[in-house]
Amino acid sequence: MPETPDTSCGKPTLRDWRQWFYPGPTRRFSTDEMARAGQQPWPEGIDAYLLINALVIVGTTWRPSKPAFTFSLVMAGTLVATVAILAVARLLWRRPTRLLLNVASYGAVTVVMLVVALLMADRQRATAQALLPLALAAVTVSISGWWILTLYRVAQIESRLRELDEQAERERLASQLAAAQIQPHFLFNTLASLQHWVDTGDARAAPLLRSFTAYLRATLPMFEHALLPLASEIDMVRSYLEIMQARLGERLRFSISVDPVVHLQLPPGTLLTLAENAIRHGIEPQLAGGAIELRVMQAEADAVLQVRDDGAGLDPAAQDGVGLANTRRRLAQAFGERASLQLEPAEPGCLATLTLRP
Repeated sequence: MPETPDTSCGKPTLRDWRQWFYPGPTRRFSTDEMARAGQQPWPEGIDAYLLINALVIVGTTWRPSKPAFTFSLVMAGTLVATVAILAVARLLWRRPTRLLLNVASYGAVTVVMLVVALLMADRQRATAQALLPLALAAVTVSISGWWILTLYRVAQIESRLRELDEQAERERLASQLAAAQIQPHFLFNTLASLQHWVDTGDARAAPLLRSFTAYLRATLPMFEHALLPLASEIDMVRSYLEIMQARLGERLRFSISVDPVVHLQLPPGTLLTLAENAIRHGIEPQLAGGAIELRVMQAEADAVLQVRDDGAGLDPAAQDGVGLANTRRRLAQAFGERASLQLEPAEPGCLATLTLRP
């Protein structure tokens, strides 16, 4: 039966009576938790340190009066026992569970008792008496080492999980903040235009209100989800462009083309930010306005999303503003090196290309 995650503190306490015969950490990690936070490599230097010290201790404590053959057997047995102790330690490092710790501990005691019993039965009382103190000391040190190692490993993984959870929470809050920073002045300007048209009885008020309502309905999920389907992002951009077209009139024309074979999810507001940049830096500075074209297509295995305008063009000295910087950061968080965002002159205008590799 697989172990279930235990989110309680893994530190043992004397108030827990089970610790007297079943010691060890109470925290149990799921397979997903171990895969997420338990990837620290085993410190290789421990192997050489323990092997050398075990052989030195046996060599310096063995009485010269004993036969050389017996001494060789003891040295070989010490080497085998040390390798076994290290194997258990490595296993506990990979899976630091209370059950495994106790199986190893009680198993080590059982093996020592069996060896002593066999020596006594074979009338090797003197050898048994000579080996018993050394064997008991080795078992005590081994069990103590395993116990400390398991507690340390559990604390290490718990600390790493907390660190990853805090990092994920910071990224979530940063993503929400980035979404909240998507051109708040656009909302106020749109409301101001809507109020003016309503007050003056302008026929453009009703279509603008419908587009604005659709825009708000599409953008509200931005604060709740790390990723949104492409269709939701397209609806958001279409509503935004309809609002801007209502405000700018004939100065703005736009088209949207989406290849139906492209199915993906994006950080909320990705295409919206590119469309806003095209309006602000390309269309609005020109008295005659211009056109914006949004295309989503499949290029072999890559998904390519483009926002192109025929406006004022890309300033060679231009740097990323808050919107673009947030968009690049959120793409990196969601896709890593699989995503790339490039802005380049389009002759005329500017072309923003987002490429997502599988």
